This record gives sequence, C-alpha cells and structure tokens, in this order.
Amino acid sequence: MLYFSDSKIGGESSRKGYVVNEDKLSALPDDLLMRILSPLRTEDVMYTSFLSKRWRYLWKMVPNLKFDSYYSYAFSEHVYRSLALHKAPFLERLHLKIKHKRDAVDVGIWLGVAFSRNLRQLVLSVFFMTDDLIRFPGVLCSWNNTLEFLKLKHCILLSFPSRVCLMSLRKLHLHYVMFKDEESVCNLLSGCPRLEDLVVFRGSYVDVKTFTIDVPSLQRLTMEEDNPVERDGGGYVINAPSLKYLNMSGFVGREVLLIENLPELVEAKIVDIKYPTTGSIFCQLVSLEICTCKKEWWNLLARMLDSSPKLQILKLVPPCDLRDEDCPVSGDWNQPKCVPECLLFHLETFVWKRYKWQREDEKEVATYILQNARQLKKATLSTKPIKSSRSWERDVRCSTSWLMLSGLLQIHVTSCSTLRDDLLKFYYAVLAIGHVHF
Repeated sequence: MLYFSDSKIGGESSRKGYVVNEDKLSALPDDLLMRILSPLRTEDVMYTSFLSKRWRYLWKMVPNLKFDSYYSYAFSEHVYRSLALHKAPFLERLHLKIKHKRDAVDVGIWLGVAFSRNLRQLVLSVFFMTDDLIRFPGVLCSWNNTLEFLKLKHCILLSFPSRVCLMSLRKLHLHYVMFKDEESVCNLLSGCPRLEDLVVFRGSYVDVKTFTIDVPSLQRLTMEEDNPVERDGGGYVINAPSLKYLNMSGFVGREVLLIENLPELVEAKIVDIKYPTTGSIFCQLVSLEICTCKKEWWNLLARMLDSSPKLQILKLVPPCDLRDEDCPVSGDWNQPKCVPECLLFHLETFVWKRYKWQREDEKEVATYILQNARQLKKATLSTKPIKSSRSWERDVRCSTSWLMLSGLLQIHVTSCSTLRDDLLKFYYAVLAIGHVHF
C-alpha cells in the first residue's frame, strides 16, 4: 500500500502562510520507483496513474505483473489491459493466481503474449474448488531461451507429447500438478539442459506410476508426497550426477526408489521414507538428516552410513508434531557387519532429538555410533520431559550435563528422563568407550 501526503504532487509552498510537505516519493528516480512498485498487485499499481502526469505512464514500465482473481471483480479485463499497455523492454515476472474457472478461459492467450515479451519468470497458481484442471499450453515450451524460473501450482494438467526446449530454465517448481503420462515427465525434464533446482510436491492423486528424474545439470532436488496412506507400487528413478542437495519425504509404500548416480551429493535430508534401492556411493555427502518417525528407520540409517564414506554431520530428528504415542514400535537393530568408513574416519557431529532412554533399540543405535565414531567431536542428545512426583526424579529431569573427554569429545546430553538409572547407565556406556580418555 502506498501512502501520500496531502501535498500537491511535485510539492510547493502554500500561499496562505504554511508549508505543505513536499512529495519526496515523486522526486525519486524511475529505477527506484520501479523497485517500489514491482512487488504490488498490478491493479494497485495502475491506480498510481491518477497521481500526476509523471505517474500516468510510469506503471506501464513496471517489469513485474501480478494478478489475483480473488481481489478483482474484472480480472480478465485487467489482465488484458495490462498486457496490451505494457511498455517495458521485457517482462521480468508474471504471477497469475486464479480461483474461478471462468477466469481461466484465456490463460493460454495471456501466456502467449507474456512469452512473446521475453518473459523470464512465470508463477501460475490455479485453485479450483472442483476437480477441474486447466491444460498448460505446452506449445509455448517447444522453443524458448528467456524463461529462467517456472512455478506451477495445483489444478494444472501438463501434457508434453514431444520434448520441450527451455534453454534457459534453471528453476522448476511443480506443486501438486498433474502429468498426463510418464512420457510427459521425461519430455519436460529432458528439455531443460540448464536446470539446477527442481521441486516436486505430490498429493494423493495418481497420475504417473514411475516418476523419472534424469537431469545431468541438476544441483538441488526437493521431493515430497503428503499422502500418509501407503500406495500400491510405483516410485521414482533419480539420475542426477551433479546433484549436491537432496530433500526427500513421504514416500510410503513405493516399490521403487532407485538412486542411480549421485557422486557429488553434499547434503541430504530424508523424512518418512523406506530405504532406497541404490548401488550408489555418495562420495561427497558430508551432512545427513534422517527422520525417526517410521518403524525400523535404522535400516535406512545403516544403508546411508555404508554409502556415505565422507559423512561428517549426522542428525536424527522426529517430525515437529510427533507425539510419544505415535513413535514407531520397537524392533531389532541389526548393526552393520563392518563399521562404516564414515564412522571410523570422518563423523564429527552427532545430533539426536527426542532420544528415548527407555527404548532398547534406540540405546543400541546410540551406543553403536558413539563406540565407533572415532573422530567424533560433539554429540547432542535431547529428550522430552516426563512429569514425576519424586524429588530426585525432578532433579534429574531437564538437567544439562557436559562431559569433556580429553578435549577431544564434547557430549551435551539434555536429559528430561525420570529414569535416573537409565541415564546413569548411558553415562557409564560413554565412559566405557575404549578409545576415549579423560
């Protein structure tokens, strides 16, 4: 929202003896005014044309156009008028947010005009209250060398019968959109030779069974499925030799999660997922975060430790909204036959949030890591407080203890357990580590 003083635009002294504040905003250079106006909805920017002669045409030069059908009574008219009168040398960003089917009739025409203006960033959000979809005009992607960022959300159908050609696209975000078939997925991703950042959010719908990501240039990948119900088959195939950052969550019931080639992976976050089928060695992975919300999650942990010889940071975390009663039931921890290379030579930081002292399975995992992590410098384990009526138990709850081991190992244990004996046993286990001395 822009606010102006009650002065005349341009500013001048009153003839009645008092001075009216000068309109300093209009005195700013055009480039700065463009930056001020760019984040605003285009309909609001258009209203500035009534301020003065200088502002009458200024709004037409703003490089960003932003429209929201929820706030507009004449949505289509405003979009058409803005695109027709736009005078900037190129269209930096177009953001269309559509909530009514009647407002989506001419989307293809609007996008065609925008692409002809050398559009660099496109955000298209379609939120219908029904199951209707709009088809993204794939013909616009047959050849384009200006679009750098593409974000598509919700009620959009993507159909690419032939390979696209988006030569400059570096960021692609797909939030709950539908693909017509597996071929459309491959034709889209294979036609982006410079793609570096890919985000894929998927819901409970079923569009393609196997989602294949084969992008040699990809450096960041985020994939999330928010449906808690186990699925019947299907899965993902990932081949991204340049990938450095991986974030995966929610792949319940997938038969296939094949990671073929990630030699450059540096950081990974894995939540709510069965261990992947992989023959890869993550040679460059140094930071790994794994969610502890599923039964026998340590099978995934063991596999990732074996596959990550240079791992330096390991974090075991639950979801923020996980309750104690929702924690997975106990199981058997089958430690690796051979100690992973990362534990022997590289792991320096170990963090475990919501660690449960009472659970034998978790004790075994913690003990195994602490006993074998020969280069460990800091370990932090925290757990949730439990109410107790005994005074000595209250003293133990929420205490913070530091063990300084020869200046080599710093263990920060935030204990809120009422089971004092278990806490002491854990201390004794740490003290019994053969390669550490006080």
